[in-house]
Amino acid sequence: MPQRTPGRLSVGRLSVGYLGAAVVFAIGMLGTTLPTPLYGLYREKLGFSEFMVTVVFAVYAFGVIAVLLLAGNFSDRAGRRPVLFVALALSAGSAVCFLTEGGLPLLFAGRLLSGFAAGLFSGAATATVMELAPPGREARAGLAATAANMGGLGCGPLLAGLLAQYAPSPLKLPFVAALVLVGVGLVLTWLLPETVGHRSRRPRLRPQGLRVPPQVRGVFAPAALAAFAGFALLGLLTAVSPTFIGTTLGETNLAVSGAVVFSVFLASTVGQSLMGRVGAARALPGGCLVLVAGLVLVGVSLFVESLPLLVVGVVCGGLGQGLAFRAAITTIGAAAPPEARGGTISAFFVVAYIGISLPVIGIGALTLVLDLRVVGLIFTGCVAVLAGAVGLYELRELRVRREAS
Repeated sequence: MPQRTPGRLSVGRLSVGYLGAAVVFAIGMLGTTLPTPLYGLYREKLGFSEFMVTVVFAVYAFGVIAVLLLAGNFSDRAGRRPVLFVALALSAGSAVCFLTEGGLPLLFAGRLLSGFAAGLFSGAATATVMELAPPGREARAGLAATAANMGGLGCGPLLAGLLAQYAPSPLKLPFVAALVLVGVGLVLTWLLPETVGHRSRRPRLRPQGLRVPPQVRGVFAPAALAAFAGFALLGLLTAVSPTFIGTTLGETNLAVSGAVVFSVFLASTVGQSLMGRVGAARALPGGCLVLVAGLVLVGVSLFVESLPLLVVGVVCGGLGQGLAFRAAITTIGAAAPPEARGGTISAFFVVAYIGISLPVIGIGALTLVLDLRVVGLIFTGCVAVLAGAVGLYELRELRVRREAS
């Protein structure tokens, strides 16, 4: 079983440790979204369709899901640091695949390796940040893990957009920067203390599948659907928004595309940080309804072709996604029995990552026969209906609980 870091470590070292682990986490997640503003350049260079862009993007999510199902709890037995080293190595391999510019096969390979890395980081890095928190700073460490996760995801498109727009070699320099950051991550990981006290020398993979105990299913379904809707918005923005911004809105500056995607992850981080003040019971329905408002604004921005309105919708949707997401995972974690908590949370993340992949592939398929703007309107409408239904259901449940008490 994982154990907290031995008490002889000083509070100062623990403080540096959890912040260092958060930096490693952010570096790892940054690499997963780095190609976002570059897909248009790849499409022009290799001559593939928007549908293929969405498939290349979605391969990442399939990699994450595979790791969550096969090795989601592997760091509990192998140790946090070894798994972080493997995840960083996979991130480096992904960057090398993109650096070679070897066509679609290597793009697929790079995205798949990136998904494997993200799946490992999701469990091992989050646990490391939490376990290295000094006594009394657990809540701060939780926020650090959240900020590292979403902040890293947001900084990837921002960094790539800036380098691609204002520096030479737009399809190479972002991944050179990623390799340098991976090197920094390796050094930081080497300096981190191990938090798993009893490790197996030769741990075996134990596929855990989808585990949702019967007593959790009542809260799991609406929480997972809320995550599905929120992650579908993230998938839309990271897969096709740069294309829409460039072709429909006429904004060809890649730094602007990267900044728009960055804003949704920044807003999500803010939304997650607000959950503690609102409370999970109110944050889940409230977040869903704020997400609906954001989706409506995004849809209107597509209809009237307005970049400022798109940014407002993205920020609003990100706030709702972050608020609902943290409330959902808090609710599930509290409802699940301790012996099944890890598997239940992994199942929750599987549903979330299905939300970031399958709808995006559907968008790509529809672009073969419909205009991208029309497809975006269909998508935002469907996801808004789903999020609205979950929000209204949770509001009704909240009212029932209040009346019963």
